[in-house]
Amino acid sequence: MTPGTTPPPGPSTGPALAEALAAGTVVLDGGLSNQLASAGHDLSGDLWSARLLAEQPEAIVEAHLAYYEAGASVAITAGYQATFEGFARHGIGRGRAAELLALSVESAREAARRAAAESLPGPRWVAASVGPYGAMLADGSEYRGRYGLSVAELAAFHRPRLEVLAAAGPDVLALETVPDTDEARALLRAVRGLGVPAWLSYSVAGDRTRAGQPLAEAFALAAEAEEVIAVGVNCCAPEDVDHAVGIAARVTGKPVVVYPNSGETWDAEARAWRGAPSFAPELVGRWERSGARLIGGCCRVGPATVRSLARRLGPRRTDPAS
Repeated sequence: MTPGTTPPPGPSTGPALAEALAAGTVVLDGGLSNQLASAGHDLSGDLWSARLLAEQPEAIVEAHLAYYEAGASVAITAGYQATFEGFARHGIGRGRAAELLALSVESAREAARRAAAESLPGPRWVAASVGPYGAMLADGSEYRGRYGLSVAELAAFHRPRLEVLAAAGPDVLALETVPDTDEARALLRAVRGLGVPAWLSYSVAGDRTRAGQPLAEAFALAAEAEEVIAVGVNCCAPEDVDHAVGIAARVTGKPVVVYPNSGETWDAEARAWRGAPSFAPELVGRWERSGARLIGGCCRVGPATVRSLARRLGPRRTDPAS
């Protein structure tokens, strides 16, 4: 389907995600990029998985479907590095870029339709990924933050993309891998009035954001934000989750979202992953007891791990029919 030729799909016909989180724990997917790479796709460019939206959108659908088949209830879209500015560097104009942003949502929605056609248990939700400003720069600054831009400038960068994504009809906006409180403030400002709920997820190191701010200070920004239905961490080491979950739950009173990396570390110079995985499905029980209600994985966490995670969390307790 070409975005713009038919009305955009609406949100899931099942319960709202916020209602599901009040009823139990929801399983997120794993890393989209590693699933695409395992299927043989080259993601070496600065658009990363977003390049496939233009060149091979069916590959995105198949990657999302693999996670739904593994037991995930939420697919996070290929929008992380999809920005007007990033596409423009590759000669993609604003109109076409908007189509590709909408296609990121539709691709996950199509995977959900195929999962339903396979009679997989539901419900399923689509989370539109909104990566940080540093993801567009593609220079690693998404793990440092402090770009030298004001909160107003960052909000102006994020708002147009958020408007397009919201209009595409996702169930939730995933404001993810946020490295510092300045960008969190900007994103919270930019999502106001869009009519789509959001979660806010920081990338952390130890007990602080990547930019070095205390997590209590960072999570507190979302405590009074009506649009935010969950707050937490992603793209961090599994070992950093325990401390963060308790703080997020205590400071905000909201459900907590966690989806760490495999535990391996990225060697930027060698462009290779180093070390051994430390993400273990048995960790999720501890996270859940501390307040985590959206649980999945990020980089290097694939369908096999998500399948184990879904089995450990039990039947789809968010499904009223189950």
